[in-house]
Amino acid sequence: MSPFSRFAAYFMEVARHGSLRKAAERLHVSASAINRQILQAEEDLGIPSFERLPGGMRMTTAGELLYTDLLRWQRDFNVTKQRFDEIKGLRRGKVSIGLVQALTEGQLCDEISAIAQENSWLDLQLNVESSAVVTQQVRDSEIDFGLILDPESVVGLEVFAFAEIEMGIVLPPQHRFKDNVALSLSDLNEEKHILPGKSLVVHERVRSIYAHARQMPETAISCNDIRLIKALIAGGAGVSVLCWLDVMEDVRAGRLHFIPLKNRPLRPLILGLCINSTRQLSRAAHHVMKRLSVVIEAL
Repeated sequence: MSPFSRFAAYFMEVARHGSLRKAAERLHVSASAINRQILQAEEDLGIPSFERLPGGMRMTTAGELLYTDLLRWQRDFNVTKQRFDEIKGLRRGKVSIGLVQALTEGQLCDEISAIAQENSWLDLQLNVESSAVVTQQVRDSEIDFGLILDPESVVGLEVFAFAEIEMGIVLPPQHRFKDNVALSLSDLNEEKHILPGKSLVVHERVRSIYAHARQMPETAISCNDIRLIKALIAGGAGVSVLCWLDVMEDVRAGRLHFIPLKNRPLRPLILGLCINSTRQLSRAAHHVMKRLSVVIEAL
């Protein structure tokens, strides 16, 4: 059962696809029936919700406002339904989580697996995206919460739990410096450096570390994919400054070696479990958040 009108369903499908025909195919109704509902609503509201173009349907400003409100109402109603289930004593719930690629293995991944196994009633939706995309999804209430790198500068987010993630030098496992307790960039003058590309969260932090040390290498490899950077290091192509989160499972498996930076020249990277400060979350979401918070704060 849904409290939303037939018009709302038709409108949102046309808004998503920009086409009466595609919406009709998805909803298994005629395009003319959808169009009649939209025209009637536009007449009742006194404002057009779509521009009719040769290539399809495009939302007007009013249509965009309506679409945003309908999305919000649907999300809020899903939370309400979960609360109804809780009142009735049913164990059922849906939790959507955004996380970065670095968390798809290791302790947090193991904990998510344990949560799924122990709570068969729980419907988990996991979205692996860049930190920037996860941040926007949390802000737009598209997901319940996100695991985000360096979230403290983002307006509208509340940090539910966090961990400080150390930066360090990543080396091949048999590198001559593997037994050092700490390293500075000056210790690596003879090494080929692999620099994280601009699209990666650690890029600015790494660039600041090099600038602070005044040790920018004359030649380097630049790469915008952490997995490829790690493969290059393991293959002996060079060394890199990365955060512990990026390499912890590779280090534990013996594929790479991580040595902290000397004197810790900059503040560590922050991993935060973040929620939209204006959104009410279900009991199921709070249950999962508390479980993951324990793991995050122990990193």
